[in-house]
Formats: sequence, structure tokens, C-alpha cells
Amino acid sequence: MERLPACLRTADDHLQPVQPLEHPGRLAKALRAARRQRRHPRGARHRLHPHQGPPLGPRVQKKGDAIQAVGRSRGGRTSKIHALADHLGRPVAFTLTPGNIADISVARDLLETLAPPKRLLADKAYDADSLRTWLTSRRTQAVIPSNATRRTPYPLDKTAYKRRNLIERMFCRLKDWRRIATRYDRTARNFLSALALAATLSFWAR
Repeated sequence: MERLPACLRTADDHLQPVQPLEHPGRLAKALRAARRQRRHPRGARHRLHPHQGPPLGPRVQKKGDAIQAVGRSRGGRTSKIHALADHLGRPVAFTLTPGNIADISVARDLLETLAPPKRLLADKAYDADSLRTWLTSRRTQAVIPSNATRRTPYPLDKTAYKRRNLIERMFCRLKDWRRIATRYDRTARNFLSALALAATLSFWAR
């Protein structure tokens, strides 16, 4: 081909060169360190050095977890069943919350669904002055052991407290259903439906 005419210009005229995203010296240093398989002390790496970041921590929650009653606790992402049992150890009311929710947070909501009982048997997780005062206003005796941090423990009816094993046995019967013990259901609605079915069958088993 002959020489280009003077009136024509090349398409890449006056284009700026692309700047490198990583300094060549830093990249070569990082590659040499990876080749020697040497670990750097914590905090010694520069934030621009190429390295694998940490996994998502507990502060990052998946979208929709709270809606589906899934929370992060010591055992991982779990759900928690809160239930009330009658004098025969049968479930009469229950609800579902994320695993990191305290037990006492839904105690009043569950108790308001039923007529005020004569006694309420619960463990130390329900030892709170607010709950005890509310139970007294409903003429319900709180059979709850005092927390070790209390300077003046509340009196406890130890004879009545021995019947708290009915509550633990109720949860054990519910967890005999593998669908309840491991929560195969992804949605809280389906899991509550399976829980209601297991609770209904527990009445027939008595």
C-alpha cells in the first residue's frame, strides 16, 4: 500500500495509555512471597496487595433470614422454638424465632394466648423482675429459680419445680421428628406447619 493521504489520520491518534492497576514492584513481590509459601504476620500486608479476603463474618446476614426465623448463634444459623406445655407435658402454644433471640423476649406473647395458669415453671433464662411482676398481676405463681447474679434470690417451690422435666420431655418428643430437629424446611411457614402437625400427634400419643 502507498502512503496515507495527508488529510487522513489514524483511529488511535491522541489516545492515552492505560495505567496499570497494580504497581509492578508490588505484584512481583507478592508473587515471590506466594511462591515461597510464606505467611505474613497479621496486619503486615498492604491493603492493595493481591490476597484472598476473609469470609463473610457473623455481621453479614443473608437476605430474608430474619423473615424466615433464621439467626446466627453459637451453633451456626439456627432457629429457636418457644413453646408452652400443659400439666401433662403437651404443647399448647408455640412460636418460632431466630436462634439468637432470647427466650424471655416472647414469653409474655405466648402466655397471653392462654388463660392465666396457676403456676409457671421455667428455667433461669426467664428470671426477670419484669416477667415476675407481670405474672403476679395475673395471679400466677412464678416457679423460676433465681439467677446466680441476684443478691437476694426469690423463694422457689422445689417440689413444684421438679415437674419441669415435662417441658424437656415435650421438646424431646418433638425432636423425634427429624424434620423438626434439623429444620429441612427453608421457609418459616412450612416449618411451623410441620411443628403443628407434630404437636397434634403428641396429643394422640398420650
